[in-house]
Amino acid sequence: MSAFDNEKYLHEQTKHILARASVPGRRLYIEFGGKLIGDFHASRVLPGFDPNVKMRLLQNLASSADIIICVHAGDIERKKIRSDLGITYDNDAMRLIDELRSRNVEVAGVVITRYNGQLGAMGFKERLEKHGINVYIHREIVGYPNNFDHIVSEKGFGVNKFISVSQPLVVVTGPGPNSGKMGTCLSQIYHEFHQGRKAHYAKFETFPVWNLPLNHPVNIAYEAATADLQDANALDHFHFEAYNVPAVNYNRDLQAFPLLKNMLEKISKKPCEYQSPTDMGVNCIKAGIIDDEETCEAARLEIARRYFQCRADFILGRTQESTMNRIMEIIGKAGIAPEKRDVVVAARKAAADAQKQGKGSQGIYCGAALKLHDGTIITGKNSPLMHAASSMILNAVKHLAGVPDSQHLLLPDICESVANFKGGLGSLKQAALNLSETLIALIVSGNRDIYAQKALDVIGALQQCDMHLTHIPSSGDEAGLRRLGCNYTYDPVKASKNLFK
Repeated sequence: MSAFDNEKYLHEQTKHILARASVPGRRLYIEFGGKLIGDFHASRVLPGFDPNVKMRLLQNLASSADIIICVHAGDIERKKIRSDLGITYDNDAMRLIDELRSRNVEVAGVVITRYNGQLGAMGFKERLEKHGINVYIHREIVGYPNNFDHIVSEKGFGVNKFISVSQPLVVVTGPGPNSGKMGTCLSQIYHEFHQGRKAHYAKFETFPVWNLPLNHPVNIAYEAATADLQDANALDHFHFEAYNVPAVNYNRDLQAFPLLKNMLEKISKKPCEYQSPTDMGVNCIKAGIIDDEETCEAARLEIARRYFQCRADFILGRTQESTMNRIMEIIGKAGIAPEKRDVVVAARKAAADAQKQGKGSQGIYCGAALKLHDGTIITGKNSPLMHAASSMILNAVKHLAGVPDSQHLLLPDICESVANFKGGLGSLKQAALNLSETLIALIVSGNRDIYAQKALDVIGALQQCDMHLTHIPSSGDEAGLRRLGCNYTYDPVKASKNLFK
């Protein structure tokens, strides 16, 4: 059952944004936070949420909106990765442009923000310009955001080149947090006023949800997702003082509000229309939630997944101890026990069974477990012929398609050919198939085998299934799991004794 009504949400969100943009003679710059395409965090904590519903929202607004994409120069330089897709932020920006163009929505320009001489940023600029994209460089402003006199001057925002726009609504978005969206909005508003026009600002964030309780699991899941940023939700005291209405916001917005309010007043030379950071936001997520109990359960599960992701990153040296400490605080607040998650228990049991049976590969025993949408848990073990993830997925599609467990889905000659080729041209040594290779073998087998075709017919049902691996997935396993849309976690244990693989 779906716990979220996309159409109801889309109607309310569109209506409220258009209401903000309806003031004649005044352009609205609206900061779009979160992910515009593929918001899988939202789809995990709000069962039924369309990960691309924001793109549908943008299509509703397209006739009256220009779009600006911001990318932080530092993120380009350090090749920051979008973890759910495994691509860098600059590549994600290009993916976003492609997606917009495929829907007949053009981008007014790309802004490289907080530029400070990064060579990678200039390479990105050149790539975009070769494809006819307008690229703007906004340098880091000394003293931002505290030194108002310098920032709101010809030597501050005035140095930034104005991004040419023509519509009454301008959507400012970007891959990931801290991409410079708010600074770009303010820079544009500064130039609008200096050119004799009026403009104002609003913010569209999906999380935290201002009209859900502070410790609602959906809001705690947002804290888990931003543990590396040390984001913490809090009651918006500005909003309560102004309206006597409780509202939830997060620390960075609450801290920035007085600065942002003063900056808007300095630019416009008028009192700010907003009394709180919640006033600035346009968030109608609650309108789409139709089953709060299911939503709470999904959010708790996401918090557990974030714990495993953070723990793996910490042990593998990809994140700091402060992030691990933060996720432990969040786990305690949510009152959950991640190690007791059913797929974790099942995967570890599968690995133990493999060890008892001596069916591992190179003396390594791996297990994998997946929970189908009807609650059935399917497991898999590694073997000399197949990775644990591969075995698990084949077992899952057999179950869904009603194929007997004894029936092979991969034709032996195809499976053997792939394994031999992977072992090395001219070599008699076979190599275990990772999930991506297994899926290719299944597709090829489906052309000649009715059982394989039945399995392919039901494979889409694995999307958004919860799963766990007892080891670090190979790149081929990870690519396959992303392709299937599984919500996977793993223990930070190597699946091979090889030093280089």
